[in-house]
Amino acid sequence: MKYVIIHGDGMADWPCEELGGRTPLEAARKPNMDLLATRGTLGMVATIPAGMPSGSDVGTMSMLGYDPKRYHTGRAPIEAASQGIAMGPRDVVFRMNLVSLEASPAGAQVMQDFTAGHISSEEAARIVADLQHELGGDGIEFKNGVSYRHLMVWRNGIGTTKLTPPHDITGKEVSAYLPEGDGAERLRGLMERAAAILARHPVNAARRAQGKPAATSVWFWGQGTRPAVPTLKERFGIDGAVISAVDLVNGIGRLAGLEPIKVPGATGFLDTDYGAKARYGIESLKRRDFLLLHIEAPDEAGHMGRADLKTEAIERIDELIVGPMLPALAAMGEFAILLQPDHATPSKLKTHSPEPVPFALMTSKAYARANPPPRRYTEAAGKATGIILDDGYRLIDSLFGKGGPLGQA
Repeated sequence: MKYVIIHGDGMADWPCEELGGRTPLEAARKPNMDLLATRGTLGMVATIPAGMPSGSDVGTMSMLGYDPKRYHTGRAPIEAASQGIAMGPRDVVFRMNLVSLEASPAGAQVMQDFTAGHISSEEAARIVADLQHELGGDGIEFKNGVSYRHLMVWRNGIGTTKLTPPHDITGKEVSAYLPEGDGAERLRGLMERAAAILARHPVNAARRAQGKPAATSVWFWGQGTRPAVPTLKERFGIDGAVISAVDLVNGIGRLAGLEPIKVPGATGFLDTDYGAKARYGIESLKRRDFLLLHIEAPDEAGHMGRADLKTEAIERIDELIVGPMLPALAAMGEFAILLQPDHATPSKLKTHSPEPVPFALMTSKAYARANPPPRRYTEAAGKATGIILDDGYRLIDSLFGKGGPLGQA
């Protein structure tokens, strides 16, 4: 028996004027996703518990069957797990974005780009290495990641500081969102010193010369301590793998006991190699029971406010990932496949929102049946079924045939 989760990050959306009042899922041509919705079980699932941040850390944890209210300690510790960073029980790790701040006409600093123009990993590595050289020490360590996504570890640090995700304040003045509370003075000091280093950094000089946004500051958020979760092997007897270009998802996968598979051409952006992800995923299923296949592109398009690019990313997932995956699974024998996002990323909002998202769960038995009346994999179609699962972390039980909210789906 093979089990697959296709994790289209942030695919769910709100109706978009530029799409004629449709969501990207409604506007996209996606016959394979619609087949899952037609032959399988379609509904809505709440991946973000009430009162928790609507981020991929919470949503992906729910998707893998972990109650975020019980297991979630912060976003950054999950990414630290992906990088294999050792943490003591009192160490606090922070997500550190390289960001572009620009002065408004009134002279205030504005969050122009929370990705620093999607700075390359090579450029970012040089910056983070210099931050570690000049600012590291006295319990502070800077850890290089991918593109704009990095970490800062504060050994025996303070984890209660009030921090704001930078993608929540695009276009806003940052003064009201700087660190507050215990530990804020230390973090603000690091940000100020980092800004001075970045102002004169040769990577930024080269980016400005090329007309690209400069990484003018670091931004701390998503802090937490080391989490402890049981693996999927311990819970379900399942061996599996995770494919993602994002440290966060790989980190949750590692915590769940999944083996990360590195795919050449997987970028975590719109230019990712969708087909390569499918090929590597199919190959991994020949040796393992389970695959979590994550695609970041729809979420990035949502953060950009580009419903058209999100629609295009959904169509590529459908054609290049879901399309090849279905016949490959059928050739292996019995299977169950779950399609869902971790949260919505409304293009109008340019950040995440916490409402339930559509899911489609199909088994090999359902795949072999004659087609029932067709339906589409969309937010509206999911709501129309009347199936709304409040405890999203229990859906994986139904995928594995262990009962759960859908029984033996």
